[in-house]
Amino acid sequence: MGRHSLPDPHRAGGSDPRPRARRRKVALATVLVLTVAGGTAVAVQSGLLSFGSSCRKDAVRLKLAVSPDMAPALRAAAGQAREENITSDGQCLNISVTAQESYKFADTLKSGKHPDFQVWVPDSELWVNQVTSAADSDATEATPAGNVASTPVGVAMVPAAAKSLGWPKKTYTWLDLAGATLQDDSLRLGAADPARSATGLLALTQLSTAAAKVKGGDTQAAAMMKTLSQRISDTDSQVLDTLPRDSSGTEQGNPKRNQALVLSEQSAFAYNASADGGRSLDLFYPKDGSPRLDYPYNLVDRERLTTDESRAAIRFMTYLSRPAQQKLMEKYGFRTGDEDAPEAVVANAGGSSPQPYAVAPAEPASDAALQEALGTWTITVQSARITTVVDASSSMSETVPGTGQSRMDVTKASLLQALATFTPEDEIGLWDFSTKLDGDKDYRVLVPTERLGDRVGSGTQRDRLSAAFGSLKPVPNGATGLYDTTLAAYRAATSSYADGKFNALVILTDGVNQDPGSISRTTLLKQLRQLASPERPVPLIMIAVGPEADKEEARQIAEATGGSGHEVSNPAQIQSVILQAIVAAGAAGASANTG
Repeated sequence: MGRHSLPDPHRAGGSDPRPRARRRKVALATVLVLTVAGGTAVAVQSGLLSFGSSCRKDAVRLKLAVSPDMAPALRAAAGQAREENITSDGQCLNISVTAQESYKFADTLKSGKHPDFQVWVPDSELWVNQVTSAADSDATEATPAGNVASTPVGVAMVPAAAKSLGWPKKTYTWLDLAGATLQDDSLRLGAADPARSATGLLALTQLSTAAAKVKGGDTQAAAMMKTLSQRISDTDSQVLDTLPRDSSGTEQGNPKRNQALVLSEQSAFAYNASADGGRSLDLFYPKDGSPRLDYPYNLVDRERLTTDESRAAIRFMTYLSRPAQQKLMEKYGFRTGDEDAPEAVVANAGGSSPQPYAVAPAEPASDAALQEALGTWTITVQSARITTVVDASSSMSETVPGTGQSRMDVTKASLLQALATFTPEDEIGLWDFSTKLDGDKDYRVLVPTERLGDRVGSGTQRDRLSAAFGSLKPVPNGATGLYDTTLAAYRAATSSYADGKFNALVILTDGVNQDPGSISRTTLLKQLRQLASPERPVPLIMIAVGPEADKEEARQIAEATGGSGHEVSNPAQIQSVILQAIVAAGAAGASANTG
């Protein structure tokens, strides 16, 4: 009976926009909370968690770290809880709410620090997943306990721009809307940095997913990202500052101003509510689905919380699920259920029929899709200089189970897919290796590392690389000259380091070193460490392909340079792994620069 006073894990806050991803974790969180609370059922039956009971002399103090857009609503809810004398075990709740950028708080938890907050409410579950999946096992725990509210993500426009695209009667997909901003130089689209904004990353992933379904979509998406990257703001609040300040021709025509923004419904609601001088936004809801921010409510470092703090935190979550508090959320522009779109929220956010604002939220993006989109973004925003070194030993002719294709054929297809995500400013090169491919050398340079947009003969560097990728073939009876090749390629990559670019070396191998005359592994590791420089980082991304490859050796070799080793059973996974490794290397570099 006492359990009914705890938040329903599937309906807490009236909304759970990602039920498939959250169900298991929330169920676990509820069990954990019940375990911590211990005597909660007895407390409920005895009235200690009742409304309006008198408080004991000491209030339970809770500090909440909350996404800036949600902070005003939770401050108001905390004030109402205080006025209503809401109690936990007979003690009043003294709740303070501090606005914290979600990405910054996630970084704090991933670093293993223990912030002085008992509850964390980021704008999206993706930040919680980042903490949970952090490679560092010392990351501070965040235990989900439900969701506070939700809001869909769309594209907001100043009225003149929206009218030019037929708003509200004409509907668009994400790809259509992004494409429209490329075709019209006067229709400038801005967004928050996907590396720091869930709004930006969810929209970017939706765009990437849509692009993958059309012919040439990868290249189209990369071009869109490159254009969008020129108009990026650090945070969601800052992106609103890029809108025209008034309706004058000077402001509307200012090349530094954006006429369209990737924005949440709630942000558009808040902007329209505070706008003066007739400024307003109209909101497009893409017809292929709007991803949603879902505001998960998490206990921070649960093991360190006192029993009173754990109970009080859950008590406040229960309070937020009451109808009155759900109405409060709508007052601030949030949604509290998936069944109906609040008409007042939609209208004040700039939505209008027949825009598909009432359709079910888009299918939640997988962690892999989010990571791949962020990886593509990383190499699009920051030009890259990457040399790819491919194993051409005879074992690459073996068939990949279930495909009917050789390892080399699948590898080539995956590399061509990866190539499509790079821009003309990126520098990409190609080596292959086996044993004694070039005299006594185990390796040869097929295409020097140069700008993809540079003219080479009658074509470009991109054309030259595409042809070289397509021509890769296993060497009959060729063995794997891994160690000498790795050292030579890394020496070349570090000596040709390009300032202001993401420098990296990618080596793909399906076996272990088979050259008896090569340097030893110990010598290789020693020399790689000597060549590696934190001031001029060139992470080695080593990918072990197939069952004969040594994943542990790949990891050791890569980590000697500050890079990462990976294992794939199917070469088709190479593109995704390269992108993930680039994100990881970029994050490691950022951490080193701030450490």
